[in-house]
Amino acid sequence: MATILYFSHGGGPLPILGDSSHAAMVAFMRDFPRRFPRPEAIVVVSAHWEEPVPTLSSGAMPSLIYDYFGFPQEAYSLSYPSPGHPVLAGRIADFFSRAGIGCRQDPERGFDHGHFIPLLLMYPKADIPSIQLSLARGLDPRAHLNIGAALRPLREENILFIGSGFSFHNMRAFSWSDGSARDPENEAFQDWLSETCAGNLDYPQIEARLEGWKKAPAARYCHPREEHLPPLHVCAGLAGDPGEKIFDDSILGKRALAFQW
Repeated sequence: MATILYFSHGGGPLPILGDSSHAAMVAFMRDFPRRFPRPEAIVVVSAHWEEPVPTLSSGAMPSLIYDYFGFPQEAYSLSYPSPGHPVLAGRIADFFSRAGIGCRQDPERGFDHGHFIPLLLMYPKADIPSIQLSLARGLDPRAHLNIGAALRPLREENILFIGSGFSFHNMRAFSWSDGSARDPENEAFQDWLSETCAGNLDYPQIEARLEGWKKAPAARYCHPREEHLPPLHVCAGLAGDPGEKIFDDSILGKRALAFQW
């Protein structure tokens, strides 16, 4: 049975570098393998890859993309030699085709930090095959719900699906120190997201709210650009059911959430 997880992946390589404002997130990630069955494969939908159509990394041994700037040299020598999974990438491409969703496979694409930073914490041995799935350019919420729905036949398999984003992503509002100040706008949006994904709503209601997420309280304050939110839409569309909130704590001084289905 698949595990579906959306979480906030933190600021660049800071979780690996021991940044104290990521302590709760790091503890959550490291504890994850104890709480859930070991998957046979991992599929990561990263906020840091956008293509005209959903695109799958299909190489046998993807490299790493250090898509962050201004960090200590050790951040650019991190290694995560996880094998790819070309067969699974091909199967997912077939599911998209059957659903009428244009897609492509990219054998050269490596893993960006939305992929390898959390997996370094969760499965540091890098011994589980993994692939990455891009967002579709334009970030249309309905399109990403449909992308997830197309993958529902895989729910019966032992695959970990990760939506790697951030439930709050206003770069100017993050606190780059240990402390955090009260932020009513952040609270309002996180409460709305919690009620939407892990409340007492049925899936059609969840779907409608996620499709219209821009109407939520403080939506554009929390997501001036929403690339860190569509991974959640993919997860919700894949699950087709309400989820469970499994993380609600501070990252970079802001309240952030994780959900599991």
